[in-house]
Amino acid sequence: MSRRQKLYTVLTSIFVTALILAEITGSKLIQSRITEDFVFTMTMGVIPFPITFLVTDIVNEYYGKPGIRFVTFLGMFMITFTFAILLIDMSIPAASFSPVTDDAFNSVFGQSNRIILGSITAYLVGQFIDVQVFHYIRKRTHEKMLWLRATGSTFVSQLIDSFVVLFIAFSGKIPYEQILNIGITNYIYKFFIAVALTPLIYLAHHLIDRYLGDEAHVMMQQAEELK
Repeated sequence: MSRRQKLYTVLTSIFVTALILAEITGSKLIQSRITEDFVFTMTMGVIPFPITFLVTDIVNEYYGKPGIRFVTFLGMFMITFTFAILLIDMSIPAASFSPVTDDAFNSVFGQSNRIILGSITAYLVGQFIDVQVFHYIRKRTHEKMLWLRATGSTFVSQLIDSFVVLFIAFSGKIPYEQILNIGITNYIYKFFIAVALTPLIYLAHHLIDRYLGDEAHVMMQQAEELK
């Protein structure tokens, strides 16, 4: 296995793991009080989800649209596969001596079909927009201004993603005002995380360049041309 193949395998594994963790923990809502009147309400999925931003940008950088397209559809398949397994698990009664009861298990993993639909829809829309914006900026900056295409693509894609999943999953269940508030706070959080991740993107870029050697520059040029 070549170095570029090993790198792609590692990046794909990290992406899928972070994505699945974001999905299965996304039903838990958390709050952080900023001021007396201003409280951030977010889903727990915002903890692992930023990792997918980082990996998406790196895959885009070195493997182009075909590389990230495969990762995107693999991620969608694995989300669907994960929820299918969880549905089977929830249909099997727990043993009487099980430390985790059916009610406890189902309350954590028993996400509704609307949440699953919202998650997959938001994920696909967000990824598609991220890739298009990333390569739109890259065509104009080439290998310069990595920070612009990395953060710019995230800002645009997550503006859509943050609201699509919430409106599909929670419309009619919680007030629209609360959905809007959660969406805004999720996006603000992702905005600052995307900025905070910028040094990590440059660090990852540096480490990958050292790992791949001269092949790194060739891959980046090929990635820019691939459709």
